[in-house]
Amino acid sequence: MRALVQPQFGDPAEVLSVQDVPAPEPGPGQALVRVLLSPIHNHDLWTVRGSYGFKPEMPARAGTEAVGVVEALGEGVEHLEVGQRVASGGSFGAWAELIVAPAAGLIPVPDAISDEAAAQLVSMPFSAIALVDFLELSEGDWIVQNAANGAVGRLVAQLAAPRGINVLGLVRRADGVAELREQGIERIVATDEDGWRDRVREIVGDAPVVAGVDSVGGSAAGDVVSLLAEDGVLVVFGAMASPTLEISSGDVIFKQVVVKGFWGSKVFPAKDREKRAALMGELVSGIASGTLTLPVEKVYSLDEIADAARASAEPGRRGKILLRP
Repeated sequence: MRALVQPQFGDPAEVLSVQDVPAPEPGPGQALVRVLLSPIHNHDLWTVRGSYGFKPEMPARAGTEAVGVVEALGEGVEHLEVGQRVASGGSFGAWAELIVAPAAGLIPVPDAISDEAAAQLVSMPFSAIALVDFLELSEGDWIVQNAANGAVGRLVAQLAAPRGINVLGLVRRADGVAELREQGIERIVATDEDGWRDRVREIVGDAPVVAGVDSVGGSAAGDVVSLLAEDGVLVVFGAMASPTLEISSGDVIFKQVVVKGFWGSKVFPAKDREKRAALMGELVSGIASGTLTLPVEKVYSLDEIADAARASAEPGRRGKILLRP
């Protein structure tokens, strides 16, 4: 079968190539899945570069999430059927024609959800809803997040609204405000415009901003902290621009700000099974009804991985980049 393989860590556009590898066989408790679509996430690209918390041995496969069709079942798997469409969010090596995954972790996909949405069902949406849950916010609270036009940022805004949580989004360019407004997401401020802090105050008023989410790093993290109220919490979710946080020590000291990290690989297992099931059920219902949206920018073939990796890093994307084996 065909799969993307890297011989060494490096630029995904340079080190990944399509290779013929042995087709996998499902063992006990596993399922063989024919991949239909697989998204490119930032953490996938960081893994290829060798800059993520998980570093595979070389040569290595790539990709972590997919939607596909069950081709075969291993011994002891009774809750799935051959031909059933499923989503997987923890299958390393997903950028391939076939993957083997633990059957217990596969999520049956309802007919109401498209392949394009199902390909993104687990990693980013579940990260977003787990992040909202992690923040332990109450109705009426205000939070601020940067990278508001990213996949998680868009979802956090959509998930917070029915909970009565107010979200102020920061983007790095003015065009991002209009893009999000088209999706029905308001309260967005572009930090490349003069007087953007005044615009923030116009939106928030005198209400305290109790929490912030940083997905960018560098000075952008400091911008988020500067907007927090006393005893505010900064959750570090990602590092799109810089692996270093540039935060004013005065803000931390005088506001008594708390800084926490969020890594799904640690947060998800800590939740009990019933809680994870309830959160996933909420996601599936929202996506099926259209209240949660997962837009796609473009679909590439595995052979076009260089173009796909570069497109994933382009500013101004309005949706995910997907790969089709």
